[in-house]
Amino acid sequence: MATEATLIDTTVPPGGEAMIRSELIQKLAEDNPHLYQRDVERIVNTFFEEIIDALSRGERVELRGFGAFSVKRRDARVGRNPRTGETVEVEEKCVPFFKTGKLLRDRLNGLES
Repeated sequence: MATEATLIDTTVPPGGEAMIRSELIQKLAEDNPHLYQRDVERIVNTFFEEIIDALSRGERVELRGFGAFSVKRRDARVGRNPRTGETVEVEEKCVPFFKTGKLLRDRLNGLES
């Protein structure tokens, strides 16, 4: 007896839509009426730029309870073109990596305290 696999759409979080940067800025501006939206936008952009700059220097960025951003190095390898089956050389590269913190993991799994 064959079982049917359940497909999960990982592009949209369970129970909601994906939030984009402009929506984050709007939400923060609404929650902090004493700040101008342009100032909130500058804060959010600076926050992301600092994370990007730290990662580009090979540093780790840890936000307690939320998670940690780091860079992982992928070794060069021989890959395969899925369309033609031809082997191709894949160069060494660095990729961003995110590991969730305990608070975030617990909240996602309904274990809020």
